[in-house]
Amino acid sequence: MLNGMREHQAGQADLRGDCERCFGLCCVALPFAASADFAVDKAAGTPCRNLREDHRCGIHARLRQKGFTGCTVYDCFGAGQQVSQVTFGGQDWRTGPPERARRMFDVFPVVRQLHELLWYLTEALTLPAARPVHAELREALRKTGELTAGTPEELAALDVAAHRQEVNVLLLRTSELARAGTKGRKKDRRGADLMGARLKGADLRGACLRGAYLIAADLTGADLRGADLIGADLRDADLTDADLTGAFFLTQPQLNAARGSAGTRLPGSVTRPGHWTAQV
Repeated sequence: MLNGMREHQAGQADLRGDCERCFGLCCVALPFAASADFAVDKAAGTPCRNLREDHRCGIHARLRQKGFTGCTVYDCFGAGQQVSQVTFGGQDWRTGPPERARRMFDVFPVVRQLHELLWYLTEALTLPAARPVHAELREALRKTGELTAGTPEELAALDVAAHRQEVNVLLLRTSELARAGTKGRKKDRRGADLMGARLKGADLRGACLRGAYLIAADLTGADLRGADLIGADLRDADLTDADLTGAFFLTQPQLNAARGSAGTRLPGSVTRPGHWTAQV
């Protein structure tokens, strides 16, 4: 189990954004609208006004203060450096023809989705209870990895939604196996609208919270051990003193969007967000 966890951590280390090796793709390719998350509107394919010539953010240390909280909770799962350095061989979108820039911006969201799947599949292989499907998970991991190595043309033509659905069937089975051994009621709250819900101290051990809307929910002291959190919307959810030990399919962007404390217990696949410290 220890060796499996080490392999898991090493594999997922490659699936985190590395801005030093990226051409600021998320700051150009993706659109955003003026809201609580972004101070201004920006169209897809248009560089953010804060993006410098060296592809670095000019207000990175002050994003929350400047109204760009949405940037602080985003992670490309390593797609930025993959597209920049591998798919396009280190060719900068600023210096090439417009056609190449457009293709880079089209391909980036596709690779980001594939890398997110790689994250989930890598984690699934560390779950002992999912051993009956480990062979299928390894095959899905291999296939998804091969897809990320495609040419720009192949990636642009890829039906990524169909591939996600194929992998999701396997991840659902993984979830069922992993949660079967968890003590508790194993509630199925898949896709539930729990926005602003009062769940302080709730027993959610082994719960299926896939795609649940937990925006601004009070999860203070909640027991989320062994819960499936894939796709759960945790924006502004209060995880103060909650126990997420053994929770799986939880990503760093989800956690960054939530609130928590020094007493919040986390699985080893994620790190405690820096902005939590100021709240305790």
